[in-house]
Amino acid sequence: MFLGEYQHSIDDKGRLVMPSKFRERLDAGLVVTKGQEHCLYVFPLDRWDIEVERVNRLPRTNRRNRNYARSFFGAASDQALDKQGRIQLPQTLRDYAGLGKDVIVVGVADRLEVWDTEAWTALSDEADELYADIEEALSEEGI
Repeated sequence: MFLGEYQHSIDDKGRLVMPSKFRERLDAGLVVTKGQEHCLYVFPLDRWDIEVERVNRLPRTNRRNRNYARSFFGAASDQALDKQGRIQLPQTLRDYAGLGKDVIVVGVADRLEVWDTEAWTALSDEADELYADIEEALSEEGI
């Protein structure tokens, strides 16, 4: 399971050092692709296979589903950690997420997210405002 927030930097060659506590889980390989709200998703390969099945279950007769699959898979980049625990982030993905030098890697249970530091701060502040309300609603739902 991926948990926590980690400040990291992208080097001049577009490489990102993954947090050391996650490297063993990512050692078999990973896939980086577009995430929601202009972040990047990083899936370990076993979790990627589950995501592929989920997207492939969407009806292809729906234009929105087809476009989602095109964007999600078309942007995907399979990666392997190098000896220093780094991955290469393709320029197209860095552009999509607005990534500069400083980034935040966030553990979100089954995946990692890579965020521009300023974008993450803004989103995190917004999410914190909603957190209590959501927790209360989940409790009322019995979840």
